[in-house]
Amino acid sequence: MRSIKKLHHAIDEPMNGLSTYRAFPNIYIDQIDPFLLLNHHGPQEFSQNNSGLPFGPHPHRGFETLTFILKGDVVHSDSSGGKSIITTGGIQWMTAGKGIIHSENSSDEFKRKGGVEEVLQLWINLPAKLKLTPPKYIGLQKNQIPKLKLDSGKLTVNLISGKWDNTKGEIDSLTDIFTSFIELRKNGILNISVEKERNILLYVVDGKIRVNNEIADKLILVEFNNNNEKINIEALEDSIIIFCHGRPLNEPVVSYGPFVMNTEAEIRQAMIDYQSGKFG
Repeated sequence: MRSIKKLHHAIDEPMNGLSTYRAFPNIYIDQIDPFLLLNHHGPQEFSQNNSGLPFGPHPHRGFETLTFILKGDVVHSDSSGGKSIITTGGIQWMTAGKGIIHSENSSDEFKRKGGVEEVLQLWINLPAKLKLTPPKYIGLQKNQIPKLKLDSGKLTVNLISGKWDNTKGEIDSLTDIFTSFIELRKNGILNISVEKERNILLYVVDGKIRVNNEIADKLILVEFNNNNEKINIEALEDSIIIFCHGRPLNEPVVSYGPFVMNTEAEIRQAMIDYQSGKFG
């Protein structure tokens, strides 16, 4: 089995009044190449007549984002024309590429009625040759995401990108990234092989699992070594995990706020392009 390097507890970092746990980067772990960042917002109860999510218009360049809407909803709008309201169980995939401005808020209905919001956002790096690719947005509702029932129905794999046996995710990743979130009922067991050259991202959203003989519970990021292909996961209680993997880019990463490039000169150019209105 692939050995575990370390278990990391997500860091409590509220954002504008929104409960947020940052799995990475933080003082304990930087990135899991090609994955740059994972924020876990909520679960948080919003009262009636609330202001919704606090993410007004802001720019990005040089990477992609994958947003998991586990509870509540997210209204997306961007400068490339992308727009949608994705509800519980859906996802949003955005390629920032050469530059995009977008906002993420809550629907008018959610603001009026209130409810529970739980959203995770993953940043996925793009290689130098694709950093200036045209921006793009795809939103998928829960019923549009392929689902695989395993272990007599104890496991549900929500497949977003990549392949699982003969099933293909709805998102065509630019960089051969496998992404999913998996729902496990207690005692459910998952055995999977991942090429040892690929880096694995496994984060426990809720519940408790045993992974390769180590116990990881809610808000734990599992950091693996790259010494084997076999992964064994057993649900010790009903659980939800984010499970992704990809080949490392092994390129320099220079970031400044919402921009992720390879050099400081490229960051400066991104700022100039944004300020001069070239992000749409």
